Amino acid sequence: MRILITDPVDKALIDVLKGSGMEVVYKPDITHEELLSEIGGVDAIVVRSRTKVRKDVIDAGDKLKVIARVGVGLDNIDVNYAVGKGIDVINAGGATAQSVAELTIGLMIGLVRKIYYGFNQLLKGKWAKKEIMGFELSGKTLGLIGVGNIGSRVGRIAHDGFGMRVLGYRRNIVNIEPPIIPVDLDALLAESDIISIHIPLNDETRGFLDEAKMEKMKSGVLLVNTSRMEVIDIDALIKNLKTGKIAGFAADTNLKPEHPKIVELVSLPNVVLTPHIGAQTKEAQKRAAIYIASLLVDILRRKRV
Repeated sequence: MRILITDPVDKALIDVLKGSGMEVVYKPDITHEELLSEIGGVDAIVVRSRTKVRKDVIDAGDKLKVIARVGVGLDNIDVNYAVGKGIDVINAGGATAQSVAELTIGLMIGLVRKIYYGFNQLLKGKWAKKEIMGFELSGKTLGLIGVGNIGSRVGRIAHDGFGMRVLGYRRNIVNIEPPIIPVDLDALLAESDIISIHIPLNDETRGFLDEAKMEKMKSGVLLVNTSRMEVIDIDALIKNLKTGKIAGFAADTNLKPEHPKIVELVSLPNVVLTPHIGAQTKEAQKRAAIYIASLLVDILRRKRV
């Protein structure tokens, strides 16, 4: 079977596929136009976040059986349309969760100790020690919006490593386990000193954290987001950052530097952004590659029978 890989992936993925007798076409810099002409006759396509697998690509893939995302988010794929055409859509599940969780904790520490601000002032030749009074994570309340593979790991690290009280909100509270305390959303917003977002981007979650929800937060709350930026109403976020209602914001942004909202956010002194690096570790990429390759081989072999 023929598998097209359109984004950079760990070599382990290619090795597993070839070792299983698959024909691998590796084109990590392919353009959208090239993809449309290449996808015909392909049994599976493997992508990360760069490649968009929309209806036009899916329709052009006359033999397409599987769309695989070496990562977690599926917002770059028209999942419902693909599934409706009998195409399996898979992702790397929890393979990258530890790396994203560790980045989340790093962003939290960066906020509470104002690390980036201090470094930025040093670059300008300024000694900002008197301006930087942080606080400890120990004893504070962390609220997790979303308690899946990533959120639950963040909660355990925060509780066990820093002695934080951890609240968690998700639709199915039955699946929230200690040390995370299940609460409704209003309670989480009202009680948390730091709020960390871990929800997928879809039609229901777009703009989820809006002005009304921000009004229910503590004054001076810190906000961390390693989900897609679009789950937040960014206009409301900027407004609340300027008033101090939200004292600081850190995110692993999927929106590029030229995006007008990112331009405005990075102009604020209480904002720290990283360029979508949550899963960008050697360990995460290798785990995700091996997981996706093995699952892909299994699905294609079953579909061939």
